[in-house]
Formats: sequence, C-alpha cells, structure tokens
Amino acid sequence: METLESKRMTLTDEQVIDRVRAGETALYEVIMRRYNQRLYRVARAILHNDSEADDVIQDAYVRAYTHLNQFAARSPFSTWLTRIAVNEALARRRSHVKHPQVDITEFDGEITMKDTRPSTDPEQSATGAQLREFLEQAVLDLPEQYRTVVMLRDIEELSTAETAEALDLTEENVKVRLHRGHGMIRNWLFERIGSGAKEAFPFMGARCDNVVQRVLDRLVQ
Repeated sequence: METLESKRMTLTDEQVIDRVRAGETALYEVIMRRYNQRLYRVARAILHNDSEADDVIQDAYVRAYTHLNQFAARSPFSTWLTRIAVNEALARRRSHVKHPQVDITEFDGEITMKDTRPSTDPEQSATGAQLREFLEQAVLDLPEQYRTVVMLRDIEELSTAETAEALDLTEENVKVRLHRGHGMIRNWLFERIGSGAKEAFPFMGARCDNVVQRVLDRLVQ
C-alpha cells in the first residue's frame, strides 16, 4: 500500500511548489530532501568548505522560499533553485576576499567519501573507496570555473542547457569548460570510477536531516 510519504515524493517540483504556495508549507521538506545533495555539491565546489556549504544550502532554501512568488516556471524549479545556491556561494566567497579571516584552511571538515553499500569483498570495497577519494580530490583540485561545470554535468548529471542557466554561462562555454576540465582530470580516473562518480560528495542521513530541520526552524520564525 502506498504511504503518504511515498505519495509526496512522487509529486513534481511544480506540484509541490503550488501546494506550498497554497499553504501546505510542510511540503517544502520534499524539495529540500530532493535537492540537498545537488546544492551541497555545487556549493562545495565553489567554496571548498563543508560547513560553509551547509550554510549556503540553508540560505538558498530560505531565499527560495521567501521568493516563491517570483518563480515564473520559465525554467525548471530545480534550475532556479540551483542558480540561487550558486549566487549565495559566490557572494560568500566574495565576502571572504573582502574580509579575509585568519587560520581558516581551504579544506575544513570531512571530505572523504564513505561507501555505504555492503560488500562481501573487503579488498574490492577498499579499492572502490580509494578510487572515489581520488575522484573527489581530482575534482576539487580543478580551477573553480571548471570544477563547478564538472560537478553539475558529470556528477549531478544536469544537461548542458541546465548547467548553462544555473551558472549564467552560454552552452558553448559549458561545453568548452567541461572539455578542459576533463583534460585536467586524467582519463583513467573516470574510466575506473565509472558510475561510482555519482557517489562522491554525499549528503545523506543525519547531515541531511540537520539541514532540513534548521531550514524549517528558520521558516517558522
């Protein structure tokens, strides 16, 4: 029997937003759980900082919620939301340039990918985890203009058009940056990781729950 939760998760973004606008504000949680990982990935790519990426995600959700009346559905809601997160991350980065802080390392927090899938072969599991760590580090070491494109196109699997709109680039520019980004990441890395690339930069479990709860708390204040 289909549960209420499963019914909610089958709603389209537009259906969820229409119902949130109509007063079912609790449904906004569906949006957050649906896009937490994407927003984390793009914010992490820009800021290189886990805790700040969390803050950007929360700010992006709150900003999107308070401006839902401005969403005109000319593009997918997910693209509109991603663009808000990108702007929030870029603004935070510009703020750090103007007001540099002391003793803040570029990599703050845990960035090692943990493989949650069960495996009966410890050696195979360890090798897979190591390859995913290599992929994560390879992507993070790219210059920012290539890193965000690779993150959205290869890992988050947005289309060229969606990536271009989210990053305010032309589609041709996205293609060029993606090509150059791939050139900087050794071909053997992607060949060996394959579909495991989607598992890099996880945003699951308690961490996802914490972000959702903090956003909900801010929205009811």
